[in-house]
Amino acid sequence: MFAHVDINNCYVSCECLFQPQLKSKVVVVLSNNDGCVIARSNEAKALGIKMADAEFMV
Repeated sequence: MFAHVDINNCYVSCECLFQPQLKSKVVVVLSNNDGCVIARSNEAKALGIKMADAEFMV
């Protein structure tokens, strides 16, 4: 049996579970090799931050 689960903003959602003070704040998660955005909160999306934006562009 296989299952596919898609969670919106997975890394951001998981981080907000462990750090509740991040809820309703602009949160982005960066990749560890090249510093590109790999997950973003809805607040970050509203600001126009796109997936794969480089850290210096955020």
